[in-house]
Amino acid sequence: MSGLFAEKSVIVTGAGSGVGRATASRLAEEGARVVCADIAPAEAKETVRRIEAAGGVATAVEVDVSKEDQVEAMVSAAVQQYGRLDVLVNNVGVPTPRLGALLEDHTVEDFDRLVSVNLGGVFFGCKHAVLRYKEQGDGGVIVNTASVAGLVAWGGSVYGATKGAVLQLTRALAIEAAPYGIRVNAICPAAMPLTGFMAAGGLDAETSARPEVAAKMAAQHPLGRSVTAEDCAEAILYLASDRAANVTGVALPVDGGYVAR
Repeated sequence: MSGLFAEKSVIVTGAGSGVGRATASRLAEEGARVVCADIAPAEAKETVRRIEAAGGVATAVEVDVSKEDQVEAMVSAAVQQYGRLDVLVNNVGVPTPRLGALLEDHTVEDFDRLVSVNLGGVFFGCKHAVLRYKEQGDGGVIVNTASVAGLVAWGGSVYGATKGAVLQLTRALAIEAAPYGIRVNAICPAAMPLTGFMAAGGLDAETSARPEVAAKMAAQHPLGRSVTAEDCAEAILYLASDRAANVTGVALPVDGGYVAR
């Protein structure tokens, strides 16, 4: 443990499971004081319990990232608890509502939910983090979780459109915020059968964890292995740390080489 984030105040959304839980745990291992934000408070509290059991510092906050007032309150909670905000990880996302759904299969409700959570949640998080960073006057970091679906045609069309929008928001905000010492980057994961995200799209966790299903997903990646929550957490740690002090506006694939083919 190098203490990369010693005394840093960090928010991770979607911290109750998957990439969010793995990221919150790694940040805490590196000395961060973590706000574990999630729409499921019991899951966020479980992440806090695990962090504290390992000797880290964390607190849980319930938030629906599609609601601006709740996102604003989340940022305020971090400042109240730890005195400031240094890093925001916008990690919440929802998948295509039904696996294999075509564009025309999406209802208005499907569309609205994908846009309000996947794009709206990132927008609100970025907005209120930037406002806080400018008030503090000494920079800050934002890392957004996008997807390879925002880079190439992979997965549902509407889902991919929301992730493409996240990437453009990331790039544009990186330029806008650069004069204030604020860095904004994104990761783009590929297939993650073991994180629970696939189950939210209709593939139950038991099925997605079956060796043959996991192997099929892994085979899509040139390196031949599935992407794990821990893979994503390590990429986020790099982008959020001072080791990436001159890195902004990037979309980092965590995909075993998928988009390089």
